Amino acid sequence: MRVNLKNPVTKQLKRTKVGFSWTVFFFGFFPALFRGDWLWFLIIIIADSVIFGVASIVFAFIYNRLFINELLSKGYEGADQSSKDILISKNFTI
Repeated sequence: MRVNLKNPVTKQLKRTKVGFSWTVFFFGFFPALFRGDWLWFLIIIIADSVIFGVASIVFAFIYNRLFINELLSKGYEGADQSSKDILISKNFTI
């Protein structure tokens, strides 16, 4: 399930997946790097180096939620009614 998030000020549109992150599961910190999410990129690298690969499994369950919450805190909002409904059903604060 994907949602479209739009920043009303800059008109920038981001499409992101809600739920389990297969990309983090298989590729670890690379999705955060490619999304430009520097804070979580560093956190995942540090966690992976401390607990040797288990962090990727843990972050696979929570990373998409963290990323969406970060975008929402920066002012992004659901770009369409379907995206808003999905965010509400998944208990995101809009």
